[in-house]
Amino acid sequence: MIRNTLISIFILTLSGSALADAKTRLEAFVDGTKGLKANFTQTVFDQAGRKTQEASGNLFFSRPGKFRWVYQKPYAQLIVGDGSKVWIHDEDLDQVTVRKLDQALGDSPAALLAGDNNIEKLFNLKEAGSKDGIEWLEASPKSKEGSFQKVRMGFKGNDLHAMELKDNFGQTTLLRFSNLQRNPAIGASLFRFTPPKGVDVIGDR
Repeated sequence: MIRNTLISIFILTLSGSALADAKTRLEAFVDGTKGLKANFTQTVFDQAGRKTQEASGNLFFSRPGKFRWVYQKPYAQLIVGDGSKVWIHDEDLDQVTVRKLDQALGDSPAALLAGDNNIEKLFNLKEAGSKDGIEWLEASPKSKEGSFQKVRMGFKGNDLHAMELKDNFGQTTLLRFSNLQRNPAIGASLFRFTPPKGVDVIGDR
């Protein structure tokens, strides 16, 4: 499901002889990016490398703990983190799922973009080389209870260009970002969510 990928989709990397340079890049991005706005495309591949899903939309975040992911294609879905809870609205199902923010983020990839700065406490980091002009960093969670094995983040210059997530089911999810704006003016209302009347609300309300 898209929502499971999203809740599990943010974090980074390093270790080894190139650790200092990679760590500097990561720290500069985290320290210098309090908010972000971007468009994205998301492609999911199965264990055999076959494309199984494509989606696109836009995202916003304001650290710590506030974010908004809007899936526009192939179907509408909204994920909002309001600082204390995460709300997931599946329009086709006419259903809203709500979870406590700390449980939803934890040591998931989302903790990198929307969480605090304590990255190395939760993840093992290592430098992952470069390809096609993109510098890659890799992170794997120290906890064995998560839903993913590792996440790679690709940078062009100082901008985040792509993220690649490998989950425990052998699937790989690739996110590519465009029209990225760091620290834009974002209205606080984007990070609030009220369930529409008549929808089923399940979870930690």
